[in-house]
Amino acid sequence: MRLGVHLPLADLGDGLPSAVDLNDYVVAARHLGFTTVAANDHLVWSHPWLDGTAALASVAASAGEMTLATSITLPVIRHPAVVAKTLTTLAALARGSVVGGLGPGSSRHDYEAVGIPFDERWTRFDKALPLVRDLVRGEPAESGKFYAGGYDITPRPDPPPGIWFASWGSDRRLAAMAAAADGWFASAYNATPDQYAEARGRLDAHLRDAGRSPDSFPDAVATAWLYVTESRREAEHVLVDILAPTLKRDPEHLRHLPVGSAQKCSEALAGYAAAGAGEVLVWPVRDSLRQLELCASAAASI
Repeated sequence: MRLGVHLPLADLGDGLPSAVDLNDYVVAARHLGFTTVAANDHLVWSHPWLDGTAALASVAASAGEMTLATSITLPVIRHPAVVAKTLTTLAALARGSVVGGLGPGSSRHDYEAVGIPFDERWTRFDKALPLVRDLVRGEPAESGKFYAGGYDITPRPDPPPGIWFASWGSDRRLAAMAAAADGWFASAYNATPDQYAEARGRLDAHLRDAGRSPDSFPDAVATAWLYVTESRREAEHVLVDILAPTLKRDPEHLRHLPVGSAQKCSEALAGYAAAGAGEVLVWPVRDSLRQLELCASAAASI
């Protein structure tokens, strides 16, 4: 199993990073053997938050051959044409591959900010993802209920960005996207290793029904919040006082995350590896550079 990193875009107590901080972080991740650098997407969040796609562009040179990924970005909020333009631009700038992870998002506030009804998010997303896929590939895009077609987005990098979808494991969503997407982002803080494996099994069945091979359909487990500490008290503070209220989750439902001792973090990551995950994307809660080093050390035994 590979390990990737999320850009630390949110202020969870250390302040927001500068461009220099982000590039130092990515260089450190590359040297430590992480294979992907990813960015999440919100317009409005409970903490100050940098724009994900702009932040990814700012570290493209530092990433070297690492994959750049949106994990996820919101085509309904941003519009499919804007997302396609962003992804093809990233692919033109990057030395490594680019993955466009797409999802409808779960924040009503993001939708209110752009005046799109939150209740329409899935209906619009089902039209948006295949449109983004067609646009980044330079394939004919037809007009529909929500989005116009009949135009080209350039540049057209070769190969084009992969278009993945994000889902917490809803069978309806897994079935709908099995025929349309190039890969799947699961969510670490919404799925234990066992829950990931169960959802992946259902996805594989839907892929076969769509005439596709599960072996050629990649996945990654995103947003694996990380904090390595040998202090049980500090680990509880991060889990109970920072992550649980930020994510609006019962802390008991977050205990499978790599938060705690080096052994605990190694076991948490090994759980996803044993479940068959292709990659896990970690997000240090604080002290990002040091946490990358501790994570790499803990993962060396997997």
